[in-house]
Amino acid sequence: MRLYVTNAATSSTTATLNGSVLVLIQFDVCEELRLDRLQTVKEGAVQQKPKMKHAAPAYVRYERPPVVEPLQPLLLEGGERLEGEIKYYDYGVVSVILHLPFAGDWNNLVHLASRWVWDVDFASKAEPVVRERLSQCTDAMKRPYARWLSEDYFIFHVNQIEENPAAADLIRDHALEIAQVVRGDRLQLSPGEVNEVLHSQISYYANDATVIGWNAAFLYDSTAGAETAIQLLEYANSQLLEFRHYDELLTEILDRAYDLLEQRTGFLSRWRMAKSARNLHTTLLDVAELTERADTAIKFLSDMFAARLYRLVAAKVGVPDYKELVSRKVKTADDLYNYMVDQFNQSRAFFLEFTVVLILLIELFYLFKGKSL
Repeated sequence: MRLYVTNAATSSTTATLNGSVLVLIQFDVCEELRLDRLQTVKEGAVQQKPKMKHAAPAYVRYERPPVVEPLQPLLLEGGERLEGEIKYYDYGVVSVILHLPFAGDWNNLVHLASRWVWDVDFASKAEPVVRERLSQCTDAMKRPYARWLSEDYFIFHVNQIEENPAAADLIRDHALEIAQVVRGDRLQLSPGEVNEVLHSQISYYANDATVIGWNAAFLYDSTAGAETAIQLLEYANSQLLEFRHYDELLTEILDRAYDLLEQRTGFLSRWRMAKSARNLHTTLLDVAELTERADTAIKFLSDMFAARLYRLVAAKVGVPDYKELVSRKVKTADDLYNYMVDQFNQSRAFFLEFTVVLILLIELFYLFKGKSL
């Protein structure tokens, strides 16, 4: 394992950094957003196209590009004025991106990261804005949710540093500060923790670097070059939000199904399982369709760097873990559906056999009654 320098005294922390801090807040608001209706209602809204680090317009594309519109500036208690935009994804996720220009040294960036990551509740500030925007286009929402799940993520983008160091030199000389920014921690981290953070580092050119954490990322790149990582971070977090929703939905479905099995143990209860099994199967089909839509919203056909970057981002924020959890619950629900259908089929077979025997008994009764007369 490569060891990085973690002693702040060995490197200068007074170099001037320039860039911006981005806050990503996402809400799962409904089952589906009809983007064509949104565009007709919202003036100035446009569809977004992927922006990749190098020219690959035919290889990386959205299946259904999100609709984007500007937001009014947001003022924080500390006096910061954040510009922003709001994006609407067809699979029911609304994404708010706020950004603030930054200029200062490494200590300034570390303290800003610590304060924003842990002390500012951006979701509570963004949610009223999203609700107000969606109230203007309720007909574009299919099956809106009463309770919204949310995710937030922080991106610390540095596009200029004094002397323009190469990415390898930057990582070597400022490993501790970068790790502190990604973790949102102003205290000195251990060498092991610094190496754990920097293990999730990826570069395309010699003068760019992206370090991914579970709730924040550090980008060292030009403004144009950073667009790739920013869009993939946004996409991966929206996937995480969707899989969290499916996980909760499947948990509720399984709980109801188990309660049904515990409460209905008689013959008639088995007969009534047909309707419950149909409802369960319909829900499973809906989950499969919506999961596929969120999972394939963006495609990588030949851009290997974008695909590698996405896999790293998805792994760090937890998309594969939740996807596997949802897959296991879908398998459990499918097994439960088959069990309920088997129970119903057994009851139906028993009823048919009972009916045949009853008809035979009636015929025999009238046969013997006729002979006795």
